[in-house]
Amino acid sequence: MRRFLRPGHDPVRERLKRDLFQFNKTVEHGFPHQPSALGYSPFLRLMAIGTRSGAIKLYGAPGVEFMGLHEENNTVMQIHFIPDQCQLVTLLDDNSLHLWSLKQHGGASELREEHRFTLKGPPGSPPSATQVTAVLPHSSREVLYLGTESGNVFVVELPSFRVLEDRTITPEAVLQWIPEDNCNRRSCELVEALREHPKNPDQILIGYSRGLVVLWDLQNNKPTHHFPGSQQLENLYWQRDGSKFISCHYDGSYTQWPVSSDSRQAEPLENTVPYGPFPCKAISKIYWQTTKNGLPYIIFQGGMPRASYGDRHSISVIHGSQQTAFDFTSRVIDFFIIFSSDPAAEFDDPSALVVLAEEELVVIDLKSAGWPAVHPPYLASLHCSAITCSHHVSNIPLKLWERIISAGSKQNIHYSTMPWPIDGGTNVAPDPPQRDLLLTGHEDGTVRFWDASGVCLHLLYKLSTVRVFLTDADPNDNMNTLGEDEWPPLRKVGTFDPYSDDPRLGIQKIYLCKYSGYLAVAGTAGQVLVMELNDEDAEHMVDHAEADLLQDQEGYRWKGHEKLKTRDGPVRFEAGFQPFVLVQCQPPAVVTSLALHSEWKLVAFGTSHGFGLFDHQQKRLVFVKCTLHPSDQLALEGPLSRVKSLKKSLRQSFRRIRRSRVSSRKRRGGGGNASEVQEANAKFDQDALQEMELAPVQRKIEARSAEDSFTGFVRTLYFADTFLRDSSRHCPSLWAGTNGGTVYAFCLRVPPAERRMDEPVRAEQAKEIQLMHRAPVVGILVLDGRSTPLPEPLEVAHDLSKSPDMQGSHQLLVVSEEQFKVFTLPKVSSKLKLKLTALEGCRVRKVTVANFGSCKTDDYSENDLAVLTNLGDIQIISLPLLKLQIRYPCIRKEDVSGIASCVFTKYGQGFYLISPSEFERFSLSTKWLVEPRCIVDMPEVTSNNHVHNKSGTENAARKS
Repeated sequence: MRRFLRPGHDPVRERLKRDLFQFNKTVEHGFPHQPSALGYSPFLRLMAIGTRSGAIKLYGAPGVEFMGLHEENNTVMQIHFIPDQCQLVTLLDDNSLHLWSLKQHGGASELREEHRFTLKGPPGSPPSATQVTAVLPHSSREVLYLGTESGNVFVVELPSFRVLEDRTITPEAVLQWIPEDNCNRRSCELVEALREHPKNPDQILIGYSRGLVVLWDLQNNKPTHHFPGSQQLENLYWQRDGSKFISCHYDGSYTQWPVSSDSRQAEPLENTVPYGPFPCKAISKIYWQTTKNGLPYIIFQGGMPRASYGDRHSISVIHGSQQTAFDFTSRVIDFFIIFSSDPAAEFDDPSALVVLAEEELVVIDLKSAGWPAVHPPYLASLHCSAITCSHHVSNIPLKLWERIISAGSKQNIHYSTMPWPIDGGTNVAPDPPQRDLLLTGHEDGTVRFWDASGVCLHLLYKLSTVRVFLTDADPNDNMNTLGEDEWPPLRKVGTFDPYSDDPRLGIQKIYLCKYSGYLAVAGTAGQVLVMELNDEDAEHMVDHAEADLLQDQEGYRWKGHEKLKTRDGPVRFEAGFQPFVLVQCQPPAVVTSLALHSEWKLVAFGTSHGFGLFDHQQKRLVFVKCTLHPSDQLALEGPLSRVKSLKKSLRQSFRRIRRSRVSSRKRRGGGGNASEVQEANAKFDQDALQEMELAPVQRKIEARSAEDSFTGFVRTLYFADTFLRDSSRHCPSLWAGTNGGTVYAFCLRVPPAERRMDEPVRAEQAKEIQLMHRAPVVGILVLDGRSTPLPEPLEVAHDLSKSPDMQGSHQLLVVSEEQFKVFTLPKVSSKLKLKLTALEGCRVRKVTVANFGSCKTDDYSENDLAVLTNLGDIQIISLPLLKLQIRYPCIRKEDVSGIASCVFTKYGQGFYLISPSEFERFSLSTKWLVEPRCIVDMPEVTSNNHVHNKSGTENAARKS
């Protein structure tokens, strides 16, 4: 009966748990998924991005970030900052307007939604009467002008959103001042653009979609000028002095219009089709920027010839004889120019072009020769090639950190050296306590090294494995090369490139040793590369070795993809991580597990067929072990031929259903002779008794059939120096866990350093453990005599960890999808276990050891297991007693890709993909918390237009 008793409440432990554990989602890294709108405040020097899911994100100097979310989750269509205020207005696709403010609250500032408003017309009016198409925040900061589909321009008071009906500008009011031969009633339908006169706030330009533009006098309620355009209007832009404005059109042309006091009807100065004379795409937005040398910058989106370049996403920059059409690999959402915002300045003098594309943010330096791109400190396009795996390394030594940065800086020589131009606010977060790396593997065979120490996820270095292999694309190809006479002058910009030359290049596993600088990466076609860091470019041979995991077993035939072909002869590698050996698994299946021991110079790898051990110092294969079950035919079909796999899995599912129905009929006594019925009833009673004997919080773990597919799939590999043969001598060992619940243990004999190159590493199988319930093994861990996890290789040698206790008895922890089990070593007898609770089929997906420090004192810390389940919950389980400490809901259980992408850190933080381009960062620790903290200056604009600093606000930038 003791099993049914609930453990006593320990108030001391409960207080300690509050000091150790706390769940927070802290910051989102990467590029916003499905961006839909862009805004910029020259006053605050802040940029805002809206998304299709209703999120709005503000960015300034690195580390300055804010986030808000509309309750409606509708698409953000437009973002407009209120001039000279810490406020902005968003327009959603449901026609609602929202006013947001940066306000101080409890010693910190946050982005808050102040008001929301939907423009309503008179009863019985069609929706188009109030469908907002253009928004103009007036410089008085008191009103918004809203252009609509019906041609009306409504005036709305700020911040109350009260409609000032007596100031509405109706199409009828406009038409009565326009000669009939220039327009008709339909000329004033759909307001396309509203622009305030740069020198006279009492005048605004109203542009209608059919081409008519009027300059409206707000004081006298009448137009001072009208401009009868003949082409469909797309947008308007004022020149700085107000003497001219530019209109751009659907036919790919733009027109200059003078604004003079001589005539109320103006004629165009010049009409230009930059990429004519053939039919061209619309120019949807244009800037005309003045400079001191007299040559303007003309910057516009679109305008390409329809027939040849209709599928291109381009923004063109023209400055005198210089002309470049920047070509983006994803659709351009919007763009803006950073130029002089001083009202007293005579010229615009543009410095940067900022482009929000659907998959990345690109900034172009307009001051430097050749207009190079600027390396972004945040908003990285994580998914420039699809992310296939992740690996986190905490507390990187300074020397390795500097060498990685040095290698990365040599790759970035083509970037501009200008400072990041969006620099509003000040980051006042404390410096990160340590240097952390997040490594992401990608579909195109690259590994990217990200600085994950603080709020900004910044790219340090990119490694490509492609040079080792022969592919269709030449790695020396330059996408940006242009012929001298090529027209239009297109130039590829940005890093987003979703197309992989060969899906077999995809990176599946990464392991970096931060002490030795050795890196192992494994891929989709069974390739395992071992690399070391070199500070200089080098040309050398890459040694090859093959590992036949089937060991010539008869009856097996690989039906999947072929291995990658390798280059013959020496290969030239740039500075950074350079491969020196390639181990090719046969069959060339996806590598499912990887472990590297840099002290013993060994790398272990596993696939769905078995696992092997390779000595990368002697460049020799130590052994291979086939784990295939006779029924594992599915493992031979490979990930790139899934049709047969799907048919077979469906067939097996139906077979299991039939078997379960037959067994249930037997239990009910349906059919068969009396002895069979009696035997079935006895088995049923025994099963029922076992169910009754279980504690209330636990469920019976169903044993799985050995015939289930992929039982030989190697899920985890682990090196340990422990007691495997007897309790008097410890030795190096390799442990492997499979999908069928089997654990293999091999004794290793590694020669001493002085004879390391002369004698071979030897391996001998010492143990084989079969879990009764056959659940997949997802983690293996050895605890020393103090019940502490064994340190990492070389960690003790670098004085960063205590030596493991080799006097007391060691324990083996095996984590399967369904339970945690502790065995004594070397006898491997069961000592303790924890079964997962009966929560809708809860299964372990990820497990790691994390160190949790107390937020109250620096003297106390403990190691616990951080566990992610298939339900998206995170559980913290104590070591070595396996007591559940706390449970947090983290990821939606429907978000299968988010759960699969989750990676824990050594100090109780984690990352998971919330979209293909964004990592959500979370913390389980009270001590280790990375979140934005920033001060945004609130300048005050006086009547003489001089700017003063009024006050600062501090931002904790936490998402609710």
